[in-house]
Amino acid sequence: MLDLLAARPPGPTYLTVEHVSKRFGGFTALHDVSLSVGAGEFVSFLGPSGCGKTTLLRAIAGLDMASSGRVTQAGRDITALPPAERDFGIVFQSYALFPNLNVAGNIGYGLRGAEWPREKARARVAELIATVGLEEHAQKYPSQLSGGQQQRVALARALANRPGLLLLDEPLSALDAIVRQRLRTEIRAVQKALGVTTIMVTHDQEEALSISDRIVVMNAGRIEQIGSPETVYRNPASAFVASFVGRSGSFDATVEPLGRLRAGNMSLGADAVASLPAGAAARAFIRPEDVKLGPAAEAYPGAFMAIVGGIEFLGPVCRIHLLVEGVTLEADVPSDQMAGLNLANTARVLVAVPADKVMAYPHG
Repeated sequence: MLDLLAARPPGPTYLTVEHVSKRFGGFTALHDVSLSVGAGEFVSFLGPSGCGKTTLLRAIAGLDMASSGRVTQAGRDITALPPAERDFGIVFQSYALFPNLNVAGNIGYGLRGAEWPREKARARVAELIATVGLEEHAQKYPSQLSGGQQQRVALARALANRPGLLLLDEPLSALDAIVRQRLRTEIRAVQKALGVTTIMVTHDQEEALSISDRIVVMNAGRIEQIGSPETVYRNPASAFVASFVGRSGSFDATVEPLGRLRAGNMSLGADAVASLPAGAAARAFIRPEDVKLGPAAEAYPGAFMAIVGGIEFLGPVCRIHLLVEGVTLEADVPSDQMAGLNLANTARVLVAVPADKVMAYPHG
């Protein structure tokens, strides 16, 4: 069940989506979606392809009108307004830059009319070029820029008119991993400096966790959970959120008395099932960083033996694949601690999982 308290922004509300649904013929892409975004907040819509996150963003922008429901921005009902009459800037996945305009021309394209006399527009463009760090590239054309530089131009153009709302539709998905990591930090820095309310659509959980104030996790056109990155990661509201956000080993189990789970011959303490009846079917999830090995496992009651099924070197950590009674678990061990564990394929090792780290949900 959606936590209504977590669904509210931490400060004054700027944008409200109330019972919005969107249908395309016989297909319903959004099912009765409601949420609020606070002024100056950075919120990410996170979920797999086809979950409805982009459809929701487009409904907020008026690019795809909601079939039912209401959207309110800064106290103004914008549900039926066309995009041109809404107060937002948007960055698309493709950036959609004008190839025949240079950086300055692209950024200043929308600065027209009586509100933007020539000198004022020129000053605003110069300000934004400096904000996104493109001073040396102001006269270049999109074809002369890297993907990261094009993304900065698109961001600056979206901010040119000082919109109250910034919408980002998978803005970094076309970039390689290293550039993506750097630019997401830059986007967050610009957003904080300007204080603009921002919604980003992404399927990249690391991206959402690293820069969001709150995350809206979506699945099949519905909201599964709204919360801070830490809450969504550490206290998933459903089995879907537990499986989609972060990495975890998962298995089917049966609830035993006194808050325990059984899978095969393995029995684990699990605080999460304390309220479930004995004999109930459950789906359990355990994060690799929560699995204790060797001497670290000895302090926990109910420790058990497992067989090492494989070892992956991932730089700062090694991921150990463990087999126990037909269940597969993973454990992350700092690389500099591996020598002390003396692990190898097919070796047996003592394993423990703290009862408060086992995530479990009714199943079946």
